[in-house]
Amino acid sequence: MEKPDYDIVIIGGGPAGLTAGLYASRARLKTLLLEKMAPGGQALVTDWIENYPGFPEGISGVDLVDKMTEQARRFDLEIETGDVVSLGLGSEAGSDPGLKTIVLQDKTISASAIIIASGASPTPLGAPGEERFFGRGLSFCATCDGPFYKDKVVVAVGGGDTAVQESLFLTRFAKKVYLVHRRDQLRATGILQERILANPKIEILWDCVVSGINGLSNIENIAVENVKTGAQKTIAADGLFVWIGIMPSTSFLNGVAKLDSSNFILTNEKMETSIPGVFAAGDVRSKSLRQISTAVGDAAVAAFSAEHYIESLKS
Repeated sequence: MEKPDYDIVIIGGGPAGLTAGLYASRARLKTLLLEKMAPGGQALVTDWIENYPGFPEGISGVDLVDKMTEQARRFDLEIETGDVVSLGLGSEAGSDPGLKTIVLQDKTISASAIIIASGASPTPLGAPGEERFFGRGLSFCATCDGPFYKDKVVVAVGGGDTAVQESLFLTRFAKKVYLVHRRDQLRATGILQERILANPKIEILWDCVVSGINGLSNIENIAVENVKTGAQKTIAADGLFVWIGIMPSTSFLNGVAKLDSSNFILTNEKMETSIPGVFAAGDVRSKSLRQISTAVGDAAVAAFSAEHYIESLKS
């Protein structure tokens, strides 16, 4: 068998990727983690994390990522910046079935096993004006852009944990936050619902969607429509924050692994994908709950399974 460049290559540097890197490197496997930008993923732009075990007072996303990165590097995990274009999974005629190739924009590397932890990105709103005002009043990150809206009015969209948490964070700066939700009940956990309903700075617009984003060079007002009555409302606002879902980063797979109807990767309980030697962990995986704690659990299993897969190749 041809000797690969690495035992394991991990695609993605969020909590799942960093945990997989920690476990694999600690097992003395030669491991490379590839991340398009800085390690951290969605955690890097999360203001405060209260539900990750071991931090009773909570911890900022940046601090948690720093600790995870430092711990993984301690066991000699290699981390490189790179954007994966495609994978070669040893299925071609005459190729080594135990050798996987990872094609980057500037080079190709090989590994015995791959762990996909590429995460997911926010779902766009799809309202008129969205593309025009991205970066000019429209944001998907309250931690990044919230401080720009001190004593201003902003509109937020969504009804899950992220939307509620980020809307509460915006009240540190904005004088008023309108939360637009297309249903008549939030999907967020109970304690978060209690907090947002009790916050005097937040007004929830039930059964509503954003129907337009307007302004000259920057956002000046948001058009909102009631999905039940059709009633229209225009809100004078300086910014719009959107948290309505996520899209998995799986385009580089090009159909080589089985995905669910939303393009998340299907795995079994060992984090094995439909391709032998390829594993998935974290938000990119098809599952019911996407949290840092579940990403970390996925990654530990994926690294363990990858280690056993590599041992099977040797035997």
